Amino acid sequence: MRRSLKAALLLLALGWAGAPGALSTDKDQPINIEADTAEIDDKKGISIYRGNVVVTQGTLRLDADIVTAYTPDRQLQKVVAEGNPARYKQRPDKKDEDMRARARRMEYYANTGQLILYEGAHLWHEGNEFSGNRIEYDTRADVVQAAKAPTGKERVQVVIPPKGKNASGAKKP
Repeated sequence: MRRSLKAALLLLALGWAGAPGALSTDKDQPINIEADTAEIDDKKGISIYRGNVVVTQGTLRLDADIVTAYTPDRQLQKVVAEGNPARYKQRPDKKDEDMRARARRMEYYANTGQLILYEGAHLWHEGNEFSGNRIEYDTRADVVQAAKAPTGKERVQVVIPPKGKNASGAKKP
């Protein structure tokens, strides 16, 4: 059990911290996961962490109510974070500020580098701010796509600040 727990924790963190654009030294930092409960099924390749889950590794921090890692054949396939809201942040290489995200549900796909935010989605990236019902961020191509809610009531909002300022209008550090 101890070996499979260690493998599940490692795979969970490598999927997030190993994403292109993340601070390159994050993957060399210790992985810390805190939760009220942890359920690891090595045969099914699923690890579920519940209750005030906090995942940290270097500059990466993920806060959620539930985090589920899908690791068939000991290869990270997908991480799902759920919360009210779930929150994610990480410092990209050569950047002065963190990339941050907030949503009720986040899905990260390790094979494509896609981060998809659902319901109340909000993404802060390189001084820009995106919000909508669904936001897709391709970490490899550095492309953001946002969409309104199916009902059409929650439209996409994008804030692009003047050069040298962040989305709130304050000067960048």
